[in-house]
Amino acid sequence: MAMKSSTATKSLFLTFTLLSLLSLSLFIFFFFTSPTTQPATSLSQTTLPSFQNSIKVYVANLPRSLNFGLLEQYWASNHPDSRIPADPDHQIPGTHFTKSTKYPPYPENPLIKQYSAEYWILGDLETPGELRTGSFAKRVFDVSEANVVFVPFFATLSAEMELGSGSGAFKKKAGNRDYSRQKEVVDFVRKTEAWKRSGGRDHVFVLTDPVAMWHFRAEIAPAILLVVDFGGWFRLDTKSSNGNSSDVIHHTQVSLLKDVIVPYTHLLPRLQLSENKKRQTLLYFKGAKHRHRGGLVREKLWDLLVNEPGVIMEEGFPNATGREQSIKGMRSSEFCLHPAGDTPTSCRLFDAIQSLCIPVIVSDNIELPFEGMVDYSTFSVFVAVSDALRPNWLVAHLRSFAEKRRDEFRQNMAKVQPIFVYDNGHPGGIGPIPSDGAVNHIWKKVQQKLPAIKEAIVREKRQPVGISIPVRCHCT
Repeated sequence: MAMKSSTATKSLFLTFTLLSLLSLSLFIFFFFTSPTTQPATSLSQTTLPSFQNSIKVYVANLPRSLNFGLLEQYWASNHPDSRIPADPDHQIPGTHFTKSTKYPPYPENPLIKQYSAEYWILGDLETPGELRTGSFAKRVFDVSEANVVFVPFFATLSAEMELGSGSGAFKKKAGNRDYSRQKEVVDFVRKTEAWKRSGGRDHVFVLTDPVAMWHFRAEIAPAILLVVDFGGWFRLDTKSSNGNSSDVIHHTQVSLLKDVIVPYTHLLPRLQLSENKKRQTLLYFKGAKHRHRGGLVREKLWDLLVNEPGVIMEEGFPNATGREQSIKGMRSSEFCLHPAGDTPTSCRLFDAIQSLCIPVIVSDNIELPFEGMVDYSTFSVFVAVSDALRPNWLVAHLRSFAEKRRDEFRQNMAKVQPIFVYDNGHPGGIGPIPSDGAVNHIWKKVQQKLPAIKEAIVREKRQPVGISIPVRCHCT
């Protein structure tokens, strides 16, 4: 009996040992082969786009003459922009593209290029589906499947062409080609079933120029507006005699509840962190001294800072002649001043980011792109207007930042540089876009607005005939 018990014990021991070895082998096999063992914070998981939550976009069937055809008209013109001394687009007419080019380039004129979001967004949507692997927006061709309807009107280009002509007809209707195009767009979309279904609330307009769609803002106010800030929407026409004028743009026409703040297109090239060199200047600014409305602060700042040691204040704009000067100024300065202009923001902020020049934002009423996705306080200095206008205060404040802190600002800035880039490097903007670029971030912000927009559509439909919903639209 003892021998049988010993044999049984040995058999159990061997069986247990074999099972243990088998379990260990299986554990080792799955540990080293299973993809689930990859850290959740790995680069591959954070950079690959997620298509499960893509926004579905239907492109309204506007005539080509209102987008790429408008570019053809721009390049065919031999009239230089009357607002700048040297127009880079019309020095040698007809050399930028051939007539067979389906997707002409966007203007290099800096007054227009800074607003080119309309071009890059439509370029992505026009790219063949098999190449749009990195796009957050999924283009659909049945409007009933869409989350939003994109209106492909180059509103900025249209407005700037009229302004640049020097005709003086921009605010008039007669003889104003921009007005005619605006009317054509509004007449077209308001007749569609898609507009009638939602009252236009799920339509998307790109209005990066503060004066885009000037004559029809009230008509498209319910839509999702892609704007660089709200400054141009609160403006009272200087010729108006009182606050009851029809020229007043009402606060209820724009709101962070439905609209999206988008970046200006930067005009200066990107500086890599590895290319950064010692910066000799404390604070740099290049721009016009005299501005209107909120920009009056700029004149006061100019007078306070112009003679300060370590501060450079230059008149001008980063156009064809002043571009190299702007590049040198921003790349050799620790901080770049960003005061309000005619509106609270400008492309200067995004030039500073691409130049790794720490933005000093002096604007009490400013909306910034991609808030909630980007923490500007990690790479920018925010200053109240009242503090900035105190003699000697601003320079002393900037000098108080230690070198280590300035380096941290630049390291954080380098991480977000791609987020503010539109250009995808392909001719005509047609081709794959980077998943971490501006276009995708814009569509992600639009998607965040959809629940509130859907709710507004439902509320509108259940109202009895003749009863309007009170407007309770707040911008903050």
